Amino acid sequence: MGLSERNEMTRNSRPAQPGTVGRIQSALTLADLWTPRGLEHQTCCFCGSALQQTFLDLGSMPLANTYAPSQEAARQQPKYPLHTKVCSHCLLVQHDTNLDSKDIFSEYGYFSSYSQAWLDHARRYVHMARERFHLGPTSQVVEIASNDGYLLQHFLPFGIPVLGVDPAQNVAEAAQRIGVPTYVRFFGVETALELRARDLSADLIIANNVLAHVPDINDVIAGIKILLKDAGIFTAEVPHLLKLIHEVEFDTIYHEHFFYYSLLSIERILKRHRLRVFDVEELPTHGGSLRIFVCHDDQTAYREEASLMRVREAEKQAGLDHVESYSGHAAKVLGVKTALLQFLADARQQGKRVAAFGAAAKGSTLLNFCGIDETMVDYVADEIPYKIGNYLPGSCLPIVAPEVIKRTRPDFILILPWNHKEEIMNKLSYIREWGGRFVLALPKLQILD
Repeated sequence: MGLSERNEMTRNSRPAQPGTVGRIQSALTLADLWTPRGLEHQTCCFCGSALQQTFLDLGSMPLANTYAPSQEAARQQPKYPLHTKVCSHCLLVQHDTNLDSKDIFSEYGYFSSYSQAWLDHARRYVHMARERFHLGPTSQVVEIASNDGYLLQHFLPFGIPVLGVDPAQNVAEAAQRIGVPTYVRFFGVETALELRARDLSADLIIANNVLAHVPDINDVIAGIKILLKDAGIFTAEVPHLLKLIHEVEFDTIYHEHFFYYSLLSIERILKRHRLRVFDVEELPTHGGSLRIFVCHDDQTAYREEASLMRVREAEKQAGLDHVESYSGHAAKVLGVKTALLQFLADARQQGKRVAAFGAAAKGSTLLNFCGIDETMVDYVADEIPYKIGNYLPGSCLPIVAPEVIKRTRPDFILILPWNHKEEIMNKLSYIREWGGRFVLALPKLQILD
C-alpha cells in the first residue's frame, strides 16, 4: 500500500461577584456526592458480568473535550453521569455510562505535539523500539490513535514504514501534513481485516494512552491479534490504576476514559485473546503509567522479565486482586475538593486573582467536580490554537492565549495538567516578576513559588 493510497484512507480578571464566596463555601457541604444516581443496571464491557460495586461516583459532567464557542453554549452542554465501578469478576474499573465513541473522537481537541515533554518521550520510545526489536526499512509499524503524528514521525528518518490509525479527521490531517500516512478509522477487527486484505501486517503495533478510550476493548484487542505478525510485538501505555488510587488522581477519570487499568486486569483481557505480557516498564507519564510489551501467547522468543513480577507483587500488596480493596476512596477525593475551594474563597476575599493553565480533560473533571466557574477563576490559558477562543465545558472558563497571562498578571496560576507541571512552570517562570505563584490541587493543595 503506497503513501498516496494511505493518505486517501486516511481577559482581564474580574473582582468577585456577589455571592461567589458563599457559593464556594456552601459547595463544601454537599453530602450526596457519592449517592447512587438511579442508573440502569450495567454489565462489564469486557467479561459481561454484572457491575455492582462503585469505585468513584463524580456526579454528572459534560464531555471533557467538547469545547464550546460561547459561555451560553458551554452552560447548555449535556451532562452525563460519571460513575466508575469495578467488575467483581475480572476487576476491571470502568464507567457505566453508555456513550457513542463517535460523538467523542470524530473531532478531537488534544494535539500531542504541543507538549515538548511528550515529544521527547516519543523520541526516546522510538530509539528504544528500533534497537530492541531490530526495526528497519522492511519492517512495518502501526500506531493506533496516532493523533497528529507526534510519535510516528520519529521513525521516518530511519526509513521505517509507518501507518497511523486515528478516527479524528482534524488530527489525522495534521499528521499527514508532516508526512505520516494516516488511516482515518476507529481501530478494531474490521479495520485490521481491511489492512490485512491490503497485504499489511505489523512488526510493531503501538497503542499509547488509547486502550482507556475504546468502549469495545475486545474488538480492539482482537484486531491487534489479527494485524500482528507471528513474531510481532505490541506495546501499550496506560495510566496505572495503582497510581490513580495512591496519588488521588481522580481527575484522570472522564467520559473519554472508559477504563482504568491495573496490570492484573489488562493481563486478563490479553489472555482471553491469546496474547501475553512479557515485560512492563513503570513510567512517570500521566501521573504514573505502565508500558506493557506483548506478544502472541505461543511465541517462545520472549521470556517474562523480572519487572513483570515486581508490578504484579505491588498490585497484590495493594489488594488489587480483591474487589473489597476498590472502595473507600471517596473521602480523599472530597478532601481535594474542600481544600481547593477554600483556597479560592480565601484568594477572592483577599482580592487576589486566580487564572488556570492548560485546557486539559483532567482539568475539566476537576473544575466541574468542584463546581468552579468563571466567577472563581478568571480564565484558562492554553497554547493550542484549536482551543483558544472557546470555553471549557460546564465551568464556562474562557480559553485564552498564554500572552493574556502577561497582560493580566494573575497572583496565582492553577496548573490543570499537573503531569506537565515542570514544563509549564518553566514556560511561565516570568510570573515570578510580579510575585505570581503556582498552585497544584492534587494529591493535596500546594502553592509553589
